[in-house]
Amino acid sequence: MKIIALKIISLYTKIRHFTVPVTLRYFCRDTYYCRFQQLKYIFKDYFFKKPYKEITFSGEFAPELQFVLPFAYWHYKNGTLLKTQSSVHTKALYFFSPQHKEVFTNRTNEGNYNYEVPRVLYSHNYNMSKWCKVPLKKHYQNKIYVFEKPTLIIANRYNSEWGGPPISFIPINVLQELIPQLKEKYTIVYNRAKSDYIVNDNSNIFDLEDFEWLSKYHPDVTIMNTLYERDKHLVDSFNHLQLMVYANASCFISTHGGTATLASYFGGINIILSKKGPEHYFKCYKKLYPKLSDAEIYHVKTDQDLIAKTKEKFLDNA
Repeated sequence: MKIIALKIISLYTKIRHFTVPVTLRYFCRDTYYCRFQQLKYIFKDYFFKKPYKEITFSGEFAPELQFVLPFAYWHYKNGTLLKTQSSVHTKALYFFSPQHKEVFTNRTNEGNYNYEVPRVLYSHNYNMSKWCKVPLKKHYQNKIYVFEKPTLIIANRYNSEWGGPPISFIPINVLQELIPQLKEKYTIVYNRAKSDYIVNDNSNIFDLEDFEWLSKYHPDVTIMNTLYERDKHLVDSFNHLQLMVYANASCFISTHGGTATLASYFGGINIILSKKGPEHYFKCYKKLYPKLSDAEIYHVKTDQDLIAKTKEKFLDNA
């Protein structure tokens, strides 16, 4: 039955989306197959509602935030969520789950293709059913991480992408262009997580030498890793700390992937540096990311555009 369904859906996708590049068309196919899979739950979800849904996800951080977490929250609001399972350090994300287990110590690309979720990865259609905004900001706002100036988060990364070198990251020369001006008006929290604080996926994390540079030239910038070492007795995990700090912020500069997705959960303004990826073709930053919290999302593709957009949104208009 599964093979037949996939063949029919593949044929329909080929005809319906013949203009989509072949290398990206399977994202459309997977969207249709996910919808097909949800048909078997119509009665349980809409007529005989009681807790039954067990959601398990072992994929990457970005799709979990984009599709799985809002799916779980929809079931919670619907009264049909029984339990959830995900990677280590995710308890804080699933704060609403009646029973959450942290079972996976590695995130895998294969885990992204969980067809029991109504959506996997990006595609042509973002009018999603069984998807509900998760109120992370409301739930985690606190009086602990309130600073003298408004908080501005710079969420960076420096890891391999698509089996090659880092592509979408904020280099030190760009940080030097921005930080001296930004810190006059904001308390800057710089976030690039150490590998042992998070669950790794199939990418390698490299050394940007940014922490040493910040400590030497901008010691007044708060580094999230340092904050975690100081306050780990207050939180369950590094993710928990991120949620608490982010919840008190409305200004974000982030980079492609999970860092950009998480920063889009907290309203305000999020400037995303993404130089490459299927997200560009499928217009994720216009159609999907704003749905996470009604944040203003600005996608830039170059370092110079990042500098210009940051000055426009956080300095000239501040």
